[in-house]
Amino acid sequence: MNGKIENPDLDFDRQHIWHPYSTMLSPPPVYPVTAASGSRLTLADGRELVDGMSSWWSVIHGYNHPRLNRAAHEQIGAFAHVMFGGLTHNPAIELAKRLIAITPEPLDKVFLCDSGSVAVEIAIKMAIQYWHARRRPGKHKLLTIRGGYHGDTFAAMSVCDPVTGMHEIFTEVLPRQYFAPRPECRFGEPWDETDIQGLAGLLAENHGSIAALILEPVVQGAGGMWFYSPEYLKEARRLCDAHEVLLIADEIATGFGRTGRLFACEHAGITPDILCLGKAMTGGYLSLAATLTSSLIAETISAGGAGCFMHGPTFMGNPLACRIACESIDLLLESPWRERVATIENRLRTALAPCREFAAVKEVRVLGAIGVVELHEAPDLRALQQKLVDKLVWVRPFGRLVYIMPAYNINEDDLAFLIGKMVEAVGEL
Repeated sequence: MNGKIENPDLDFDRQHIWHPYSTMLSPPPVYPVTAASGSRLTLADGRELVDGMSSWWSVIHGYNHPRLNRAAHEQIGAFAHVMFGGLTHNPAIELAKRLIAITPEPLDKVFLCDSGSVAVEIAIKMAIQYWHARRRPGKHKLLTIRGGYHGDTFAAMSVCDPVTGMHEIFTEVLPRQYFAPRPECRFGEPWDETDIQGLAGLLAENHGSIAALILEPVVQGAGGMWFYSPEYLKEARRLCDAHEVLLIADEIATGFGRTGRLFACEHAGITPDILCLGKAMTGGYLSLAATLTSSLIAETISAGGAGCFMHGPTFMGNPLACRIACESIDLLLESPWRERVATIENRLRTALAPCREFAAVKEVRVLGAIGVVELHEAPDLRALQQKLVDKLVWVRPFGRLVYIMPAYNINEDDLAFLIGKMVEAVGEL
């Protein structure tokens, strides 16, 4: 590469590069991007696509943002990376200060890592090591709810839904965990106390072996894009306290404003024992994640037989990513993000409503800056993807779901165009 934009070698890509969740026998088409700015992706052939995916939830400020660009240049001019073992630096310190300030008390210990899946692995290890330090090693299993998705590494896969979590073929080699029924009480609808009975029963019967309950608060993401009642989360917190089980909140997808609150736990007014963050933390610039916990849990682990927490990624606390994350959080908090997300939510509710009349559509769901159209049957995803690109929008359906979660600062014209073309494509099924 010589610094200029070159036409990508798609033949090489097709033959040698394995893209996410794809086959090498008959690879699906990929669309080469040569530039990105705001909510638009420029393809090698000159077409511009309005982006509805925020690069899997992460690019909340749009692409090529001048403040994030400047932060990256400033940091890379100093140093891009140093090991975090035995060393520290101001970007990590400042990021930890920001995370502690915006998350609920008593979450005041921050473990920085390099991806959402790893943040979940760390949370699970924290929970298990906590109970081991308390001389209750029998508490090493996880409880979760069906319909969830927590990542692609092994411990994370073990708490994904065995079917909708995309890891069914690994069932026999993964640790066996407990799965409660998916919450059926929907967000914004009256609470039905029977909805918690499945979870309550599993906790009552198995709490002696359960280290933690892990769930995605209020919004289940890649496992099914399902929005459930905050009352379920309140009851889950109460049950965990009653049965001496830790509560892990996976806010990797929902954190930093996506649901209309800074963190989805705020809808229920609860604090988890361990909190996982990622995706939008750097505004989509670099991979970075964090697992937060309380002094009580951190000190208990530290006083245990190992004498430390047994984890340390090579790129933990990467200075370049931490510096960008600081700027991204500042940019978010200084912006009218609540009003922007509310505007997107209102537009999605109105403009996606016609989809309910289509024969192919089972349901339409909207919460915050998330719009979901669920189909009765899974479509030909390759054909639908191509149809959407031909309509000049970037929307990546999966299973029976066609969904969008645009950048918070998407302009009105682009948002209207994006939703309109999504409705067109669904209508043509």
